[in-house]
Amino acid sequence: MGEIVLETKQEPAKLRVYIGAAPGVGKTYHMLNDAHLMMHQQGVDIVIGLVETHGRKDTEARIRDLEIIPQRVIPYRGVNLKEMDVDAILARHPNTVVVDELAHTNVPGSKNRKRYEDVLELLDAGINVMTAVNIQHLETLNDAVNRSANTVIRETVPDSFLKRADEVVNVDVTVDELRTRLRAGKIYAPEKVEQSLANFFRKGNLNMLRELSLRTTAEQVGNRAAEYRRIQGLEQAPIPEKVMVCLSTRPGSERLLRVGSRIAGRLATNWYAVYVTRPDDKGHGDPEAYHRLEEYQRMARDLGAQVVNLTDRNVSDALIRFAQQESISHVVFGQPVRSRWDILLRGSVLNRFLSEVRDVTVQVVPVQKQQRKV
Repeated sequence: MGEIVLETKQEPAKLRVYIGAAPGVGKTYHMLNDAHLMMHQQGVDIVIGLVETHGRKDTEARIRDLEIIPQRVIPYRGVNLKEMDVDAILARHPNTVVVDELAHTNVPGSKNRKRYEDVLELLDAGINVMTAVNIQHLETLNDAVNRSANTVIRETVPDSFLKRADEVVNVDVTVDELRTRLRAGKIYAPEKVEQSLANFFRKGNLNMLRELSLRTTAEQVGNRAAEYRRIQGLEQAPIPEKVMVCLSTRPGSERLLRVGSRIAGRLATNWYAVYVTRPDDKGHGDPEAYHRLEEYQRMARDLGAQVVNLTDRNVSDALIRFAQQESISHVVFGQPVRSRWDILLRGSVLNRFLSEVRDVTVQVVPVQKQQRKV
């Protein structure tokens, strides 16, 4: 008689994200503290995949006896640079790994382009991950931060990554405390303090970032609680809302995707990025426009959208038909600067849509010419 073997289903790896309003709030410090508690009080096999202390003595002291996986050296343009060694972590295969600076872009030649992609690979391998990121690096908040802080945030993480998190920890300090830390040299070198206080670390900007951080964490907790109640049958799941972003090849259309992703995130729903091609379009006559469309669609997938390509002689007809067939409830349009005379002559997709589709919330986002950030 054969032996019966019962297979136990392995639990998916857990992701914990530490979010902060700005550098210096203590994300890495808290993450390392929690790692020590897990190792010494719970016996968890935990290692450091990568930690950036930025020369902060208090943070360096928290590493203590945590095992550190050596970084990989990658030659680049005549210089040897270091990156987290994903393969070494996979070979070591701990229960949990600490990965700092989530929004980092890896050196060319690395296994993955972005560090959050490294994290996803570790999770897929069954390794739990603790990681940290500042709120301004979330892709859909990029425009708001650029306007408020008067700075360009080039390294971003798609919001869909945050939805993957099992736990989001908001590391919060008051604005006055954060500015005091900056003046004391605990965040940046002394020569950068005054400039930082006048720019990114202005009270108004920090208040906005702190509010965004708190709201994002609250949304995540609320979505998790709603999903739990639905699974447990504690409440009837509502009819899901549906969001559609109307894509074009115009420069600056990435703003539409960020707005659409934020709306979908608040509603805890799926969403679509829709582009309409006319049958008489002869191939890709404008290489720059074609390249922009590819970038927008890649960004849409990164943000968690379902990309839809439609073909129709009339763009308005295609968008109206799709919205009605899919029972779309929220639509995001881009509104380029056009003269009233041009609209009268050529018509307006937006005006036609509004005249024929009812019971839909429409948000119009001004589209400005801007280059896609890396």
